[in-house]
Amino acid sequence: MSLVIPDEFLQTAHISEADLKLEIAILLFQQEKITLGTASQFAGMNQLEFQRILGSRKIPIHYGVEDLRQDLRTLEANDWR
Repeated sequence: MSLVIPDEFLQTAHISEADLKLEIAILLFQQEKITLGTASQFAGMNQLEFQRILGSRKIPIHYGVEDLRQDLRTLEANDWR
């Protein structure tokens, strides 16, 4: 699925495309809709960078066994080896 966000919207919101993607990733992660790995990948950064941002915002990292399994499936599906 592709989502087109007009440049005018980004300008009005005073946000870059990268920052909007980061905000979406953080929101979905906070709502436990996506894992840490998926969120960091969507935001275009490694997990450590993403975790640092979460930490700076005092957002807890809820990461359990099922999250690890999902991240492993994601990595295998994307052939990140």
